[in-house]
Amino acid sequence: MRVLFISSGNSINGISPIIYAQGQSLINKGIRVKYYTIRGKGIKGYLSNISRLKEHLKNNNYDIVHAHYSLSAIIATLAMAKPIVVSLMGSDVQAKRWFRVILWFFYAISWDSIIVKSDDMKSTLGLKNTLVIPNGVNLDLFVPLDKKNCQAKLNWDNSIRHILFAANPSRKEKNFQLATQSMELFTNKTILLHTLSQVDNELMPFHFNAADVVILTSLWEGSPNVIKEAMACNCPIVSTDVGDVSWLLGNLPGHFISSFEPEDFSMNINNALDFSDKTSRTSGRLRIVELGLDSQIVASRIIEIYKKEIK
Repeated sequence: MRVLFISSGNSINGISPIIYAQGQSLINKGIRVKYYTIRGKGIKGYLSNISRLKEHLKNNNYDIVHAHYSLSAIIATLAMAKPIVVSLMGSDVQAKRWFRVILWFFYAISWDSIIVKSDDMKSTLGLKNTLVIPNGVNLDLFVPLDKKNCQAKLNWDNSIRHILFAANPSRKEKNFQLATQSMELFTNKTILLHTLSQVDNELMPFHFNAADVVILTSLWEGSPNVIKEAMACNCPIVSTDVGDVSWLLGNLPGHFISSFEPEDFSMNINNALDFSDKTSRTSGRLRIVELGLDSQIVASRIIEIYKKEIK
C-alpha cells in the first residue's frame, strides 16, 4: 500500500516530528509512506501549492492521501486527491464556528474519513462519524532512564529540583503565563523551570527523565503527545484538565490535574515534588500500554481505515 502524507513544512525542522513519527510507525508495518510538505504561510501561501501538488499526484500513484491539519486537507482536496483521510490535530477543531462549517463542507464533498485525537475534539467538531484515534507513543524511544545520568547529559545541576515545561513558551495556547505565575509562588530558590523549543525528538527522553516533574498548562489540547511521552518515561505530571488528559492520567499516583489558578497549580507541583521525593517515578508507562497507545498498535488502527477507504 502506498500512502502520501501531506502536512505543513514551515517549521524549522520541516515536517512535524509527531507526523513524521506516525509515518515511520506505518513504514514499520510495511506501508510505503512518502512525505509531502506544503510551504508557505497563510491562505495565500497554502493556495500557491495546489498546482505543484496536483502535478505530483498526476505523476505518482498513491492508494491513500493522508492529510494532517485542515489546511493541508483543503489543499489536497483542491488538488483533486482521492481518497483522502484527514487527521485534525487540535487547533483546527478549536477554531471559530465558521471555520468548523468549512470543515463540514469539505467532509461532505470530498473527505472519506476524519480522525481526531480525543472525544472532546469529536464533540466540538460535531460530526458523528468522526474517528477518535490518539497519536501513539514510540515505546522504544520514550523509556525510563536514570535521572542523574540524564541530568548530567543535559548539564542540569543535580542539587536542585527541575520542572519541565515541555513546549515552546511563545505558543499562546500553551499558557506559559500560568507556569511562571505558579513558579513565582515558590519561595524555595532550589527549583528551576525549564522550557523547550526546537529540541530534537531523539533528545526528548533525556529531558523527561531528567525532570522531577513535567507540567502542562495549556488552555486547550487534543491528545497532548507530551503527556503520553512523559508517561512512557514514568514521569510525575501536573496538567490542566484539557483534551483527553484526565483519561490518559487516570487515577495513578504521581499524576495531578489542576485548575487554571496559579495557587492550585503551584500546590499540585509541590504535591508532585513530594511524590518524586518518596517514590521517584510513576507507573505511567504501564497505563500507556494498557490504553493501547503504543505507536505500533495505533498504526494498525490507521491501516484498517486505509483498507476500508480503498475502493
